[in-house]
Amino acid sequence: MGVVRSSGGGAVRVEQVDWVEVPAGTLCRGTPGDEVAAVARRYADTGVPVDWYKKEVPRAEIHVPAFRIARTPVTVGQWAPFAAASGRPVPATPVDHPVIGIPYEAATAYCRWLGNRIGLGVRLPTEDEWERAARGDDDREFPWGEEYRTGLANLVDLGIGTTTPVGSFPGGASPFGVLDMAGNADEWTSTPYAPYPGAPADVPGTEDWAFDRHITRGGAFRHDRDLARCARRHGAYEPDLVAIGVGFRLAAPARPVGGTQ
Repeated sequence: MGVVRSSGGGAVRVEQVDWVEVPAGTLCRGTPGDEVAAVARRYADTGVPVDWYKKEVPRAEIHVPAFRIARTPVTVGQWAPFAAASGRPVPATPVDHPVIGIPYEAATAYCRWLGNRIGLGVRLPTEDEWERAARGDDDREFPWGEEYRTGLANLVDLGIGTTTPVGSFPGGASPFGVLDMAGNADEWTSTPYAPYPGAPADVPGTEDWAFDRHITRGGAFRHDRDLARCARRHGAYEPDLVAIGVGFRLAAPARPVGGTQ
């Protein structure tokens, strides 16, 4: 834990971020158009319409520069000092659980607050960075591999019905060792929704039904396995962000060569 001074002069304890360095590389982003029908059949039991999967089309190889991403989502304990300093509420859940119910503006405000205190450009990950951290160098369907396996993420099939401590499912780690990229808490990215370049003509240009235009990723404890897919992109579909389990994780510029920050 690091100790910093608040603007009022009091000591505020800020938990150090467990950063994972993600090297520059190629992201196999999205889903090939000729595979969408098969994907929809594979998850037909979830009731997700095929049109939702079309938003992942086309598959493209995208160069993603190096960056840092937090190993786990922001916890209630990490959120609490910021909430106290800014007059925001603290969820009545254990300090090692992901903080949920966080609007996009509050998540970005936390990033600025923490970044100012630790001297780092803390921010939300872009959608491409998030998917790169989840997928690694290949086109795997889930952070841990090609097949869905119950017990590797806190999703609805476990029947827990609420969040769990971050990092509780180490077997579900991504290729870079990033945890909880499927289930537990849905996560904001900094990317507003738009169709991918070259998307099918019937993919909507906007998501007018969404409560917020920014893409969320990963799914939460109440979601089914389709939202755990690395390629799945969606909006916050209702304003009750606690009920749908929306939280966030941090990103930052890559560590400079020879740097310590």
